[in-house]
Amino acid sequence: MSKLNHVRTELAAVRELRRAGAMPGVRQLPQVARLRRAAGEAAGPAIYAAIHGSRVALIDPHGPVTYSELAAMCNAVMNGLGEILPGQDRPTVGVMCRNSRFAVIGLLSGIGLGARVVLLNTDLGAKQMAEVTAREKVDVILHDAEFAGVLELVDQGVRRYVAWTDQAEGEPGPETLDHLISSSSTELPRAPQHQSSLVILTSGSTGAPKGAPRDGAVSMSLPAGFVSKIPIRGSDTVLMSAPAFHGWGLLATMVCLLTGATVVMDRRFRAPESLSLLVEHRCTAMMVVPTMLRRFMDLDEEQLRRIDHGRLRMIASGGAKLDASLVLAVAERFGPVLHNLYGATEASYVTIATPDDLAAEPTTAGRPPLGVEVAIIRDGARVPTGESGQIFVRSGSQISKYTNGTSKETLHGMLNTGDTGRLDAAGRLFVEGRSDGMIISGGENVFPEEVELALGKHPDIVDAAVVAVPDQDFGQRLRAFVVPRDGADVAAADVKTYIGTELSRSRVPRDVIVVPDLPRGAQGKVTKTTLDALAEEHNTA
Repeated sequence: MSKLNHVRTELAAVRELRRAGAMPGVRQLPQVARLRRAAGEAAGPAIYAAIHGSRVALIDPHGPVTYSELAAMCNAVMNGLGEILPGQDRPTVGVMCRNSRFAVIGLLSGIGLGARVVLLNTDLGAKQMAEVTAREKVDVILHDAEFAGVLELVDQGVRRYVAWTDQAEGEPGPETLDHLISSSSTELPRAPQHQSSLVILTSGSTGAPKGAPRDGAVSMSLPAGFVSKIPIRGSDTVLMSAPAFHGWGLLATMVCLLTGATVVMDRRFRAPESLSLLVEHRCTAMMVVPTMLRRFMDLDEEQLRRIDHGRLRMIASGGAKLDASLVLAVAERFGPVLHNLYGATEASYVTIATPDDLAAEPTTAGRPPLGVEVAIIRDGARVPTGESGQIFVRSGSQISKYTNGTSKETLHGMLNTGDTGRLDAAGRLFVEGRSDGMIISGGENVFPEEVELALGKHPDIVDAAVVAVPDQDFGQRLRAFVVPRDGADVAAADVKTYIGTELSRSRVPRDVIVVPDLPRGAQGKVTKTTLDALAEEHNTA
């Protein structure tokens, strides 16, 4: 992007953020400027407080937290950790928290310290955790009490502070964030010596996740592009069910705080309890991953009738592919409220589908927001509209390489997302599948995701996963895992017949495994390890 285009994009971003209420007013500008000069990145929470003050920022099971209270808590953690981690070139702070005030405090405090902040996936096992924390050279971990066992293989020299605990209230122990907050100064910290950076882990479905690093300085087009498609405003109360440790939930949470909205932190998604949070706090928006939305929509009629349809103006889904049947079900029940975000850990969001986009094309991933360019590339060149190829993206949020030194393919400054897709004449993107997941069957390119989408339309199937597996005769074949609806009798032969009718013979899975449930991680994805275990359990070679 040329310097002139960059300036134009940033000016457009300022206008968009001002409309969303994310920019300080004229009277607030001098105070914001003083805070920034005095404390640099450490002033972030105090600036939120200067703009939004006594408005409620967060609600979790411990109660509400105003923007001013949030700033005081973050200041205390920055001051407390600053005394513990003196003199280091740049400390690395790991945060392993479910959705709560502590997930936000850990992130904002780490940034304010000028630290490398590593957001640790709550689905990691002990071996992966030890590998990731060693690779990222983590100095201190802020973690929920439930994850203490996962940290048992982590180097004992890494300091640990317990964030959330379900134990009865009492005097907080010395190695807890509550104690750090209560025993440290809430004065504005001094400016950090180093610029912060943020490391988000990839999904790591076939091994230890890689780290995708970004410097703390973020283009204003990132939040502006978000609110241009998903119009969060300061008057909104948002149920945050998407996990805040990963890209989608993290971005949604931070954009909500920028606008002055109230974020209801859904600590552990369970459809009935999450619906109760939505109703109790009179939420106007909810942020989910597709699996959560599917389970939400599977609630019985009596429960769903509790929702005030006139108040719920926005449902946004991200983190995984959204199937057409779910899009149509949401539209039928709630009207035009659904937004669909498609992104990559290495590039933040790529496209966002609005309700109008989904009404026209239920399977679309939408169009690129402000500051993002998307191209479909095949054999090193852009393909004509409507033709398939690899999805490349250019944005101010893309990474150059992972923390282990490896990188994804780039072409003329554009990053290969690893997905294949096509653009229609209206500029809408359709994601067809993973580039590395494609198999050739009957001379045709076949994507497992295409078969998953078809299975999602089956009236007796509530969940499905399709993968390519080695085959002695054909090189590769498709294997489908399906979860029947309660009370339904789903046979493998019937599933094969259905796919042959809906798609073609080349798309019919040679293996169909019927299972009671598909365990999905917090991001709504099923890992290869999980599917391999299910296949072994069902004696499938």
